[in-house]
Amino acid sequence: MTVDTPSRTSTGHQPPPGLLGRISGWAQRHAGPAVALWLVALIAVTVGSTLVGDAYRNDTSLPGTESQRVIEVLEKHQPRGTADELQIVLYDEAGVNQPATKSRIAAMLAEVRDQPHVAEVGDPFAEQGTVSADGRTAYANVTLDGTDVDPEAVRGVITKAQEAATDGLVVELGGDPVRAAAESSGGAAEGAGILAALVILVFLFGSLLAASLPLLTAVFAVGSTLGLLVLASHVFTVPDYTAPVMMLVGLGVGIDYALLIFSRYRGELQRGADRTQAAQIALDTAGRSVLFAGCTVVIALLGLLALGLGALQGVALGVTLTVLMTMLAAVTLLPALLALFGRRIERSVLKHAAKARRTPGDGWRKLAGLVQRRPWTPLVLGVLALAALCLPALDLRLGFADAGTDDPAKTSRKAYDLLAQGFGPGFNGPLIVVSEGNQVAADTLNRKLASEPGIAAVTPARMTADGQVATMVVFPDSAPQDEATSKLVERLRDSTLPAVAAETKATYLVGGATAAADDFAAAVSSRLPIFVLVVVGLSALLLLVVFRSVLIPIKAAVLNLLSIGASLGVITLVFQEGWFGAQPGPIEAFVPVMIFAIVFGLSMDYEVFLISRIHEEWRRTGDPVLAVREGLATTGSVITAAAAIMIVVFGAFLLSPDRMLQQFGLGLATAVLVDALLIRCVIVPAVLRLLGTRAWWLPAKLDRMLPTVALERSEK
Repeated sequence: MTVDTPSRTSTGHQPPPGLLGRISGWAQRHAGPAVALWLVALIAVTVGSTLVGDAYRNDTSLPGTESQRVIEVLEKHQPRGTADELQIVLYDEAGVNQPATKSRIAAMLAEVRDQPHVAEVGDPFAEQGTVSADGRTAYANVTLDGTDVDPEAVRGVITKAQEAATDGLVVELGGDPVRAAAESSGGAAEGAGILAALVILVFLFGSLLAASLPLLTAVFAVGSTLGLLVLASHVFTVPDYTAPVMMLVGLGVGIDYALLIFSRYRGELQRGADRTQAAQIALDTAGRSVLFAGCTVVIALLGLLALGLGALQGVALGVTLTVLMTMLAAVTLLPALLALFGRRIERSVLKHAAKARRTPGDGWRKLAGLVQRRPWTPLVLGVLALAALCLPALDLRLGFADAGTDDPAKTSRKAYDLLAQGFGPGFNGPLIVVSEGNQVAADTLNRKLASEPGIAAVTPARMTADGQVATMVVFPDSAPQDEATSKLVERLRDSTLPAVAAETKATYLVGGATAAADDFAAAVSSRLPIFVLVVVGLSALLLLVVFRSVLIPIKAAVLNLLSIGASLGVITLVFQEGWFGAQPGPIEAFVPVMIFAIVFGLSMDYEVFLISRIHEEWRRTGDPVLAVREGLATTGSVITAAAAIMIVVFGAFLLSPDRMLQQFGLGLATAVLVDALLIRCVIVPAVLRLLGTRAWWLPAKLDRMLPTVALERSEK
């Protein structure tokens, strides 16, 4: 076996710059052209994407699942054009069938029919089943003239319909177009996050100019990526929610990467290096850490491809592109900005250092010393705290948000509640049952379903024009997001339908939104072990190569998994259990795997930045205790500042009206908080103190097999 032995080197002679140092040197020597290139690229992709427009498309297909087969069967035997629909829900305590009320409703529907993009408006009094049994609730289907209709047109329909709400008549509107029209672009959340990040940076650096550089670097990277994503949507299947997720991750990561490099640059200036030399050292050390950390994020995101789910592949592409662009900006744009504003930044840095009353990092040295004196206590308490946060995630239930989780003040939620009150809770999420066989087989199943427990009603079986397939709509007696509805789907598929099929020799399938959510959750669960193995395995392998240690990657993998579990536990408590006033409901089906990929990658950022400095000190001094203390002293403030920035950027998305973005924001903010403060600043120093020199143990045979990749700057 071998232990990575320290090498004490002289600091009098500076080694030649590495690749990143040479890149930094070029960017500094050609600062104007480098910034101009970024500016031209940003303008070009922005103009190009604006002219071309986006082609976002939500791929909801689930190959190999029963719900997907239902869709395929219906498309084959009952093809029809695609168009969005919404519902106008009417309620009157005295009854909607009163002559005056019917007249007012008819006049309103006629006006809605004349609105732009409205293709057809149903008549609730002429169609069967559109008036509730008590006569107080009714609804009219409104068919639009296509998909992705302009939200302004939908808002016009909402306004025109609600003008009839007088004298006891309640008018609310529901459906996906209505929910989409009510959602904002999320610009307020992004703006709040950027402003909060700027405030933190100003406090950290004591200069508005110095604080602006990491922020400006991130904005350039995210802005350029956003345009590229729009262009990429014409080639790849990119969901429409990719852009806000991309901006959420891009702003946090972009500011962090630039901050890590800039902090090392500032530290070298304080040690007496000139501006050019400081930039080269920063790129050759922190720059390498940034590139390595970025690569782990990319690996984690590309691990989503192992799930084979089209809905996630486009998101993985978009966020991967974002991380790559932030890495590129951090090692090319930031050095150019440092050259342009270096003199003013240097004066500010040295002035700020002169005013400091204590040596930088003293507080972190004391914290490290406190942890190292009795390492078992913080280690045990920290792990127990993480385990407690992970426990709620064991009850995590996946699904898709519908109007039932909207704000109770929204018209879509009011319409949802009125329909549930008038027609039953299962009306908002019916199941679609398909019978592949003759009319007799369909009618046999229909009679069986009508008497099945958990089913409130079932429509008569309707044969398609070719006479080969029949469809029926099943209304559960529980709400779409209730666990009872999922159990009903499971029972129908596993026992009820197979028993009838054995008698009729027909094929029966269950589909619909609720069934699709269950299928998605099952698909994710079945492929999750491969996904976790790919992400954790490749990330651990990279750490093994860089730090020449077996135990460091194992420690990182275990702690990263704990931080992810804590994040999912908090999401479960807030969004599934309804803590802090949130609307209770299932967690968006793809949020956990996206959070796993993103958080696992981001956790490696702090792991690499902290461990690389500890490793650097270990190689320089040979004292593992001192290495941990000095490594934490030099990185503690930067890690906490970077974490604070990510927390405010991610946390700002709790202001978004979109439930999915709220879950992402809370999950990522929680994971970063736990990771940066509890894990990196308490648990990791305790573990390394207990391991001592064994932390850098590597079998000799494995050492000879692995390539050499150094994050530290070797001096000769």
